[in-house]
Amino acid sequence: MDDLETLIMELLVNAGAARSEALSALQLARKSDFSGAEQAMTQSREFVKQAHKIQTQLIGMDEGSGKLPVNLITVHSQDHLMNAMVIQDLAGDLIELYRRLPLVK
Repeated sequence: MDDLETLIMELLVNAGAARSEALSALQLARKSDFSGAEQAMTQSREFVKQAHKIQTQLIGMDEGSGKLPVNLITVHSQDHLMNAMVIQDLAGDLIELYRRLPLVK
């Protein structure tokens, strides 16, 4: 059970880091630091990739038959991953829009 809890916490941490990096990318793009924004988005994508690997491992452990307990932290970690992925998608579009706008101070 400890291994399961560790995996879920790793999923949560990676998803949270992905979300944070995507939001940082938006802040950098707002300042017209597009190189920094792209680096932050690259980091965000890497964190999602790690979270997705963990999610896939958990799905394999469950085998679609309810072998793993579903508790609040499990649902919370999945929610974080979903939100991180949505924020990444939106951040990519918003960064592109910032690229097209003149810098306003």
